[in-house]
Amino acid sequence: MKPPYNITDTILTLITSISEKIGEINANHLYKPTTELRKKNRIKTIQSSLEIEGNTLTEDQITALLENKRIVAPAKDILEVQNAIEVYKDLKRFNPNKIKDLELAHAVLMNDLVAHAGKFRTTNVGIVKGSKVEHLAPGGTMVKGLMNDLFSYLKNDKELILIKSCVFHYEFEFIHPFTDGNGRMGRLWQTLILMQQYPVFEYLPVESLIRENQKDYYNTLSESDKKGHSTPFIEFMLGILLESLKQVLQSQNTNLTTKDRIFLFKEKFGGEKFSRKDYLQHFKNISAPTASRDLKWAVDQHILIKIGDMRLTEYQFQ
Repeated sequence: MKPPYNITDTILTLITSISEKIGEINANHLYKPTTELRKKNRIKTIQSSLEIEGNTLTEDQITALLENKRIVAPAKDILEVQNAIEVYKDLKRFNPNKIKDLELAHAVLMNDLVAHAGKFRTTNVGIVKGSKVEHLAPGGTMVKGLMNDLFSYLKNDKELILIKSCVFHYEFEFIHPFTDGNGRMGRLWQTLILMQQYPVFEYLPVESLIRENQKDYYNTLSESDKKGHSTPFIEFMLGILLESLKQVLQSQNTNLTTKDRIFLFKEKFGGEKFSRKDYLQHFKNISAPTASRDLKWAVDQHILIKIGDMRLTEYQFQ
């Protein structure tokens, strides 16, 4: 059964703006940031997602853990970060359309933190804030069926991925399929869903924007609960995604280095032979002399093989 939601004018406007920003990012070759920026964004993502759940570690402490350095912090907080690092280091191993992969990711993320990591709950739970029950999740006997329905929607419905990712995120939080770790899993899985069509989302610190708007995040989850459909949450999350794309364009729209261009081109061109003209067509904002310098640098670094001479010169990645 398709989860309930409405496509509003706000949603359509946000979808259009997001699509434009993604096009701009692709045109400027910002879909895969530099290694240093990828690492920085990954750290920011882990820190933000866990801070939302009460973790106290800073970005500097997480960086130290990534570099296998010792830090002084609560053991539970350190373990949460170590588990998150393990999950985020290779997101592509998880297929967002497979329940088994969701369970596997949860098992890694919550390893030694909960008794039944990677297993759907069979008991009843309620989310308590202060002295009142904020959300009474569906009964434990319903969880498996509800998750099967949600994954069926994700795999088979023709809805736009941008919308499906938000719907999944909301419905996942509503079902609350695990005893703990649902918040961080819902945010992680939305990223994985988006990555299927838009690889740039692997490197966007969406979590830090959610953390900055944490009150609104929970308010729209609650509003969607009260209305019985995910429309308010879809609008909120699409706004967050748009803002994260804008930040990429603001912070990364700088001149790529020679090395950046060469390795971006390698990802696109693979092992095929190509000419300087092909390289220039890919990077339209650089001059012919810059292209020549790039290619000479790559040959000198033994990244490229040069074949032929003068106008007949071709290149191939080693």
